[in-house]
Amino acid sequence: MAFWGIVLGTLLAISVGALYLFGAFRRRRPKEPPLDKGHIPWLGHGLHFRRDNANFLQKMQEKHGDIFTTLIAGQYFTFLMDPLSFGAVVKEARAKLDFISFAKELILKVFHFRPNEDTHKLMQAASTKHLKGNGLEEMTQAMMKGLQRVMLHSLGSAEEQKPWEHDGLFHFCYNMVFRAGYLALFGNEPIQSGKEKETAKQYDLAHSEEVFVEFRKYDQLFPRLAYSMLTYTEKQEVKTLWQFFWNLLSVKHIYQKENISGWVHDQQEGLAEGGMPEYMRDRFMFLLLWAAQGNTGPASFWLFMHLLKNPQAMQEVKREVDRVVKESDQEVKPGGPVLSVTKEMLSKCSVLDSAVEETLRMSAAPLLIRAVMEDMDFLMQDGRVYVLRKGDKIGIFPYLSLHMDPEIHPEPQVFKHDRFLSLDGTRKEFYKNGKKVKYPTMPWGAGISMCPGRCFSRWLFLYMSPNLGTVGAWLMHSLCVRMVPLGT
Repeated sequence: MAFWGIVLGTLLAISVGALYLFGAFRRRRPKEPPLDKGHIPWLGHGLHFRRDNANFLQKMQEKHGDIFTTLIAGQYFTFLMDPLSFGAVVKEARAKLDFISFAKELILKVFHFRPNEDTHKLMQAASTKHLKGNGLEEMTQAMMKGLQRVMLHSLGSAEEQKPWEHDGLFHFCYNMVFRAGYLALFGNEPIQSGKEKETAKQYDLAHSEEVFVEFRKYDQLFPRLAYSMLTYTEKQEVKTLWQFFWNLLSVKHIYQKENISGWVHDQQEGLAEGGMPEYMRDRFMFLLLWAAQGNTGPASFWLFMHLLKNPQAMQEVKREVDRVVKESDQEVKPGGPVLSVTKEMLSKCSVLDSAVEETLRMSAAPLLIRAVMEDMDFLMQDGRVYVLRKGDKIGIFPYLSLHMDPEIHPEPQVFKHDRFLSLDGTRKEFYKNGKKVKYPTMPWGAGISMCPGRCFSRWLFLYMSPNLGTVGAWLMHSLCVRMVPLGT
């Protein structure tokens, strides 16, 4: 009897401990935000959140108000839905609300990469050097060459009368931007002699296509991987894809190529000098690829789609870009030199800039997360004070609470290419409840987590925009683009 008593006691202790870990005993403390754990231990609201996070958060906001805490796959997230209070999260010191610790946790989960203490500083330094200011122009030119290579490789003379190819707009945009970016960042097949130039070019085209196919598989699994909600079969597929990219982007393999970007090279050198083992640096390469390519292709699709569906917007953007290109004494033509885009040119494209921001307002849905490092008071803009609990996460979902707020952006479902411009062409200001909204959109994130490649993305849109109004001309000479369902 004593033996069975010990066994039963042990099982009871394990069960109680498991229930504790699953959040069964958590209760709302005084001054904490409303708590909604759902009905499933540990999983909480994970299924609803995975299925449609915007719908889930909208339902929670209707039920609990502008701030609430929910259980999602074993983690407690406090969501802030008041855009006037976003600054309190973005500006808070890392000692209280830390993005870095959350980022380390996330990239270990999704890339199996474990950063050291200097990794974030190294990435910031390399991004400042190569993705902003003068260093960006070299990267831009490499990207422009890559775009010409993948977009124009099948062009021939008019006499050849090559057949048109059909493709979906989403696949076309994502495919072209990804492959050009991959070649710009990770280099080209080396050319041993002049005779091998065409062979190397064809290899790059075929190889980049293969990489894109595998990348899309991973990209589609990424959201569920980030929230630990993959099936067993999907987990095995992720492991296979990890191994594929770790081998493909291994340090030994990449350094056999030509024209590797300084952004990649500098970070690899810094990690090596810091003593990071080579296998971990291979994994870092995959992280860089996804960070650079995970959103740029889809964003270009949405921009193209909205401009194609809005002829007036297309005309105004094209007119502006044509003017800026002409003022730079350049010309876009088949077989001509690569367009050189400068910061000065970009600063003159206010209509394009507004169209890009409007596109991202309607399509970008980032979730900004900070880890709560200590129990702390959180002051809302309206004076309410809530207590955040150490170990939780606090999240901002600007797509729902900011981008689609009709008070801030009237008719939020309608694409207005000049939404962010005043009548005199200057940047427009936005208000809610009579108060100025500091962050009218947040597609790039904010604060320390703001995307370092945002300038590079704007450069890319500027390069592609002169050709948006000539779908049948040199840019898409060999591709007849048709619209596909927006749910692609």
